[in-house]
Amino acid sequence: MRPYVPRRSPLRALCGALLVLACAASGCSGDADSEEGAAPARSGAAGAGDPLFPKLGNGGYDVTHYGLTLDYAPDDNHLKGTVQITARATEPLSSFNLDLDGLTVREATVDGRAATFTRGGTELTVTPKSPLSKGRIFKASIRYDGTPKTIHDPDGSIEGWIETDDGAVGLGQPTGSMAWFPGNHHPSDKAAYDVDVTVPIDYTAVSNGELESREVTGERTTYRWHTGEPMASYLATLAVGQFEVTDTVTDGGLPQYNAVDYDEVDASRKVSEQVSEIIDWQSRRFGPYPFSSTGAIVDRNPDVGYALETQTKPYFGAAPDELLLVHELAHQWFGNSVTPRSWQDMWLNEGFATYAEWLWEADHDGRSADEIFQDFWDGTDDQSEGIWAFPPGSPPSAEVVSDSPVYGRGAMTLHKVREAVGDDTFFSIVRTWLKRHRHGNADTKAFIALCEKESGKDLSEIFDVWLYGKGKPDRP
Repeated sequence: MRPYVPRRSPLRALCGALLVLACAASGCSGDADSEEGAAPARSGAAGAGDPLFPKLGNGGYDVTHYGLTLDYAPDDNHLKGTVQITARATEPLSSFNLDLDGLTVREATVDGRAATFTRGGTELTVTPKSPLSKGRIFKASIRYDGTPKTIHDPDGSIEGWIETDDGAVGLGQPTGSMAWFPGNHHPSDKAAYDVDVTVPIDYTAVSNGELESREVTGERTTYRWHTGEPMASYLATLAVGQFEVTDTVTDGGLPQYNAVDYDEVDASRKVSEQVSEIIDWQSRRFGPYPFSSTGAIVDRNPDVGYALETQTKPYFGAAPDELLLVHELAHQWFGNSVTPRSWQDMWLNEGFATYAEWLWEADHDGRSADEIFQDFWDGTDDQSEGIWAFPPGSPPSAEVVSDSPVYGRGAMTLHKVREAVGDDTFFSIVRTWLKRHRHGNADTKAFIALCEKESGKDLSEIFDVWLYGKGKPDRP
């Protein structure tokens, strides 16, 4: 994510087979307590224990796949949906929770059998007919409908389900995905997705991954999208509107799907070419692009004051400038492929994406990274306001997790590491980090350990001062 600011310049079958193999390997059949001495089943935790969002996500299971079947009527902003969640119980479960904000649940089943459910706040508690044993692979299906909510965050931004002039979009950072489908909405639980969306025939529905099919039935069209690589739910999106679509490939041969609101077409003429150029440049800098496709969604959505790194297709509420594209596409490596274990490690997303802007500018006849660092220090860069408010490695509350220290001072931390270890070692660290944690989760502790191991240096002073120190450090 980055706020808009002025600047100077056939896989489904394979997934099923893998689940069968996983189930066989783990011995996951049967109910809890079926073996003598087995641990008693209990309710899964209503929260993943995130330091900043303790009620976000849930405990007791790990999701491997979401299958969403959605029907959206833009005229009255009404959504009907069914989600089938394939998951593995990580402990014996008598019940489990899903995150859902608003909407009406009509039915719940577990492994095809009717399940009871209750609602409390943003928690949907599902109780299957029989307890689930540890290691068991199960399928939970939830049928729901209603008018999805727009979530108003404490910092004044909006997320969740947001209406546009000609449709709507689902945006999920940090909690908004629970406004349009129930799930385990914490970044530590990544999964594959299949999203089938039916909309009126004169609308286009765009989601993550690759478009598998487009089928017209009467006056409605069903779009089927598939995301095979693991994805955190806050990166899932669904944009419904009237778009000009270009389906092409980058210069490097990567499938590229761009959807541009007709009102933004003239201002977005260069987007396809820019995406191709940026992806190829970032692949040389950071290592292979981590997903099977790329692209962008350019909407006309003045109510959203930020761009979001939705997986494979970053979302923009208006035609983006070049550096904004650089930032959101860099997130495909930093944040989307390598996802933080908790929201406290947000700087690993935003610090790297901001530093990618610095590198792009330096490689394209702009300021050097040293000069940008100094402009941040002096407060003359457009994005430097407020960067000393708190240490980026430990945001004090959920309300400020996306504030400027996480971006600008996060990037400054990376630059100080680069100065200390040298260019060759620094970029080797970056590529090793991305390769080691590809499609997984990682935290700051692991990043610091890697930096010190690869460089052979004690870097504690740099991280203590720039990442965790309070206030503005002494002049560098």
